[in-house]
Amino acid sequence: MDIFGVFSIIGTIAFAVSGAIVAMEEEYDILGVFVLGLVTAFGGGVIRNLLIGMPVTTLWNQGTLLKIALIAMTIAFLLPVSWLKRWRRSEAFFDAIGLSAFAIQGALYATHMGHPLSAVLVAAMLTGIGGGIIRDVLAGRKPLVLQDEIYAVWAMAAGLCIAWKWSESTIELLLLFVIIIVLRMLSVHYRWRLPRRSLKHAFSQSVYELPEAHAMAQAQQQDQDQDEAEYHASAVQNQAARIRVPEARVSTMAAAAGESAGSSRKRGWWNR
Repeated sequence: MDIFGVFSIIGTIAFAVSGAIVAMEEEYDILGVFVLGLVTAFGGGVIRNLLIGMPVTTLWNQGTLLKIALIAMTIAFLLPVSWLKRWRRSEAFFDAIGLSAFAIQGALYATHMGHPLSAVLVAAMLTGIGGGIIRDVLAGRKPLVLQDEIYAVWAMAAGLCIAWKWSESTIELLLLFVIIIVLRMLSVHYRWRLPRRSLKHAFSQSVYELPEAHAMAQAQQQDQDQDEAEYHASAVQNQAARIRVPEARVSTMAAAAGESAGSSRKRGWWNR
């Protein structure tokens, strides 16, 4: 087996297990585990084939890789939780293996077809991160490869080395494979980040700084204040009405008592 086939097997196992673990974390059933694992393992290659002009149906010719992925996912599904926890602690390492293997694989595909540098870089990047992006989207997660860590850069670096023919022999490709893994692990350990600029809070605040929006907000506030004033006024009136009613009842009872007392006095005088 050539180095190309070894890279394919390593990347398939690493990404298939990664997708299966994510599916089990999201409490998918066994069908969801296999679907998410297969998408993670082969989704990047399908996108790459579409972009560089390779037939998408070549996926069905990879019977050996499909069987390897199914076996890897089945083992991951049957492993005890303690073993899966150990895998979680080393998840970044296996992910780095899949990234390096698939990036080199995609770059080799593009160079063998005679594509220019730009196509080689795109093929390496999408083959390395495409399956992970599809996995995160199907699992309802934000693709961390685009916002959290330096991930796609290392795939593009592998494609650059292959496009510029810095790695052509088997030994050179193996060395590149190891270097990409080391760089990926260093970026995880030291938390390397690309520059970012967030406009989320800036845009949410600038909406209220527009004249129309500000006037509308003031009008809504005035309406709310007026409604509250009317509510308090009606509450005060209701309270006053509750107070006047007992007073009227007291006066009525006092008058009735006075009449009864006068009548009793008259009856007493009459009896005398």
